[in-house]
Order: sequence, then structure tokens, then C-alpha cells
Amino acid sequence: MFNRVFGKPKQEANAVTTLDKLNETLEMLEKKEKVLLKKAAVEVEKAKEYTKAKNKRAAIQCLKRKKLYEQQVEQLGNFQLRIHDQMIMLEGAKATTETVDALRTGAAAMKAMQKATNIDDVDKTMDEINEQTENMKLIQEALATPMGAAADFDEDELEAELEELEGAELEEQLLQPATTAPAAPVHVPAGKIPTRPAHRQNTAEEDELAALQAEMAL
Repeated sequence: MFNRVFGKPKQEANAVTTLDKLNETLEMLEKKEKVLLKKAAVEVEKAKEYTKAKNKRAAIQCLKRKKLYEQQVEQLGNFQLRIHDQMIMLEGAKATTETVDALRTGAAAMKAMQKATNIDDVDKTMDEINEQTENMKLIQEALATPMGAAADFDEDELEAELEELEGAELEEQLLQPATTAPAAPVHVPAGKIPTRPAHRQNTAEEDELAALQAEMAL
């Protein structure tokens, strides 16, 4: 158990430590390479001076040392390539390990959730929900059913009473006094403007007829 708990952090720490060590070595090799290149350049300048001084032997010795420095530079370059290759492989392995660990953690979490959620429990829960829904429908139907005096009403009698009310309303509309029809247009000769007829007061008979119609409407 302790290996499982402390194993992965230790591996990650080792990977990080190794990468740091490789980086330090790479920086050291780069510094040595720069120093050797400077030494090689110095030997070239010395060879030029000896050549001007007609000292051929000394110039050749300077060129030999330059060649040795260049060989060391080439060797250091190969070392750097090896370190770069090792770093790339180590970083890839680290990413692979982290990916596998993440997938393993996800699989364990999924397994735990499936274990906690049994298919039988799901079916039981759905049955309970359906039962509660059906009970609620029955309760709502029971509450909507008329009770007491309202349950004794005869639907046929109510329909007949409604028809009587509709007939009475239609009869009342027929007995309403008719509105005054618009006067027929009067032909007026050209050039003459018809005069407005004077307002005529209602006679006693007309007033009596209007009152009778109002009583019948009631």
C-alpha cells in the first residue's frame, strides 16, 4: 500500500531530478564548447603571425592545436546530441506515465461509481417515481370530482335551463325598439339647397307606445 501511495511521487521526483541533471550537464558542455572555439580562434591568429614572421614550423604547430580543439568541439557536440536525445526520451516517458496514471485514476473512479450505482437500485428508483406519479394523478382526479350538493346536480336539467336562458335572451333582443331608419335621400333640383326640417315634438301616442315597449322588454 505504501508503494502505491508513495511510489508515483517518488518516480516523478526522480524524473524531474534526472532532467535537471541533464540540463546542468548540457549547459556545462556548451560552456566548454565556447572555450574550445575561442582557443581554436586564438591558434589561427597565432599561425597568421608566425606566417608573417616566416616561422613556418611554429605556424604549423598552431594549426595542429587548432585541429585538436576542433576535434574536442565535435566530440562535445556529439555529447550534447546524446543528452538532448536522452532528455526527449525521458520527457516522453514522463508524459506517458502521467497519461497512464490519469487513465488508471479515471477507470478506478468509474468503477467506484458503477459499484455505488447498482442497476437494480436504478430500476427500483424508477418504479418508485412512476408509482408516485400515478398516485399524484389519482389525487388530482379525486380533488376535481364534485362532492356534496354539487355532485347531485343533474346535467340534463342544467342544459335545459341554459337553453331557456338563451331563448329568453333572443326574445328580448327581438322586442327591443327598432332604431330610427335613416331618411331616404331627397332629390333636390340643381341650384337649390334643401332646408333642414324643423324638429318635431313627439305626440302623446308615440310616448305611450315607447313606454309600452319598454315594459315589454322588462
